[in-house]
Amino acid sequence: MNKYELVYILKPSVEEEKRTQLLERLRGIIETEGAIENVDEWGNRRLAYEIDKVNEGYYVLVNFSSGTEVIKELNRNLKIIDDVLRHLIVRV
Repeated sequence: MNKYELVYILKPSVEEEKRTQLLERLRGIIETEGAIENVDEWGNRRLAYEIDKVNEGYYVLVNFSSGTEVIKELNRNLKIIDDVLRHLIVRV
């Protein structure tokens, strides 16, 4: 298993309950074949450039280890969730 970092940016208008549900959904995907080491919620921050007429975003960093199939499933899910502005998965 390899170690990865996932950073995703949510729209600032997303409620806390919905953010928690999203994190639990991603946690479930990762824990099918891997393990989460750390979740760090950075909170609302100003974006470097405007995305879909939004200037702020809610940043979340997730450190985890897993196989490659989990990465494909995470990418697929993060692309179809409307509240996610951007995401990036990097192998550490």
